[in-house]
Amino acid sequence: MSETLVTDTAIFAAGCFWGVEETFRILPGVLSTEVGYIGGHTEFPTYETVCNGDTGHAEAIKIIFDPSQISYAELLKIFFANHNPTTKDQQGPDFGSQYRSAIFCTTPEQEKIAKAAKEKEDASGTWNHPVVTEISPAGPFTSAETYHQKYLQKRGMGSCHI
Repeated sequence: MSETLVTDTAIFAAGCFWGVEETFRILPGVLSTEVGYIGGHTEFPTYETVCNGDTGHAEAIKIIFDPSQISYAELLKIFFANHNPTTKDQQGPDFGSQYRSAIFCTTPEQEKIAKAAKEKEDASGTWNHPVVTEISPAGPFTSAETYHQKYLQKRGMGSCHI
């Protein structure tokens, strides 16, 4: 009798989704990644409309992971360590609400863990300014266009500006 693999989903926004995806894609316990758009008010966002800044969506990554190999709390540590959670609507050279720092929770338990992680990060003394990461329930996630998926990997690039 085979065991059924139990998976969980995490959704984070931390700037340009290309670099964020590459950061998480290579982690042991991460089974798949998908870049896309979440947190906005337009029904069918596209890269062009999201970059316009009018849809309210964030560039985000959906991570399917094996919680027996990597926990949601561990993913949050990596999330906070790999971007600046104190800049509202900006990461590196990218400006706009689509580049905001945000955690989109798929369960009430994730929301509890995310809030505790944010408070811990804010109190850590790592940052000179308050952590402004948004935490909200996950709404619809729209997959980004195919050419954005695994963008850096396809081009043999290991990182972006995150």
